[in-house]
Amino acid sequence: MPSTSSIARLILVLAAAGFSSTFAWRSVEPLVGVLARDLRSDAHTVALLSTAFALPYALIQPILGPVGDAVGKERVITACLAVLVAALVGCAFAEDLRLLFGLRMVAGAAAGGVIPLALALMGDRVPMERRQVAIGRFLVAVILGQLSGSTFAGLIEGQVGWHGVFAINAAVAVLGCAATLLGFDRSGRLPARRPEFGLALTRYRAIVANPRARVLFAAVFVEAIAVFGIFPHLAPLIEARGEGGPREAGLALAGFAVGGLIYSALVGLLVRFLGMQRMLVGGGLVCAGALTMIGLAGRWQLDAAALVAMGLGFYMLHNTFQVQVTEVAPTARASAVALHAFSFFCGQALGVAVLGVALQGIGQLAALAACAVTILAVGIATAVLLARPAGRGAE
Repeated sequence: MPSTSSIARLILVLAAAGFSSTFAWRSVEPLVGVLARDLRSDAHTVALLSTAFALPYALIQPILGPVGDAVGKERVITACLAVLVAALVGCAFAEDLRLLFGLRMVAGAAAGGVIPLALALMGDRVPMERRQVAIGRFLVAVILGQLSGSTFAGLIEGQVGWHGVFAINAAVAVLGCAATLLGFDRSGRLPARRPEFGLALTRYRAIVANPRARVLFAAVFVEAIAVFGIFPHLAPLIEARGEGGPREAGLALAGFAVGGLIYSALVGLLVRFLGMQRMLVGGGLVCAGALTMIGLAGRWQLDAAALVAMGLGFYMLHNTFQVQVTEVAPTARASAVALHAFSFFCGQALGVAVLGVALQGIGQLAALAACAVTILAVGIATAVLLARPAGRGAE
């Protein structure tokens, strides 16, 4: 049984890594309008920079899962942060939209080796009865990265420009990389071995054959489309209403992270008093109400308030899914979490494009009302399906 101090140290190191990866991820969204003007493109095209980050994040997961199991999750996390630093330095000097897209793809692939493997590592080191609270605490850092990334980018873009925003992202990633180099406990670490991709494919087949895993993977795919599709489009929508630019968009988007922090502060009480099923239904309801409010296109302050609620509801859903997936395949957690992240980020990548088409085709209210109905259905369906006894995981 690991000691409380060793678990606390692990969470602290992983928190620094998770913060730096999400800081870089979310900082581009308030800048969509500015980037569109500076790089002579339209806002819907520039919004796909989020897809350029999310899709490689997803596609790298089936590779990084078995590599993490074989080489060591700590080693892979550190290496990925080093690559993230290099990609962000490149973004700081980019002058061409195509180059920026390419560098965001490299950054997304590198960031894909941080949070999923951190969750798998906590699955290895933290007992199940303490895991949801531990992951909830780790999520504080991840959420703070989202909060400070989007808010910071929106507030200081006018002073340092978007090049300066990317340079500061790189500096934050350097700190995250240094924390993992110096902070991981290397005692008892197993020697690295060659990844066995044939075995990995067998494991993936076994994991996907588990009905519970299929429910979880489908749930996060749909959840990501419904919740995250609006994020990069919000800045142009606020600007089109004449309510401001990156500053207002950054503050509104920060509301989502504030909701996540509220969840992290309350996670122990929520787990104790609601239980899994009511947590899922409640999360779906809260997200649905928030999406409907954003669809009504009120002032940006109302968008911010709605995103606070959506952050709370999202983490009620998503943290429950994360905990469940760490038990789908106890002997291959990195592979299970990798497939989970693959599904989630494929949903995010698709969601940006789907919402872009829907916003132009049927309007803001109808598009977000459809998202609201979808996320409510996810909450209710998973509450029913995950209440069934868990089957045997992959060996």
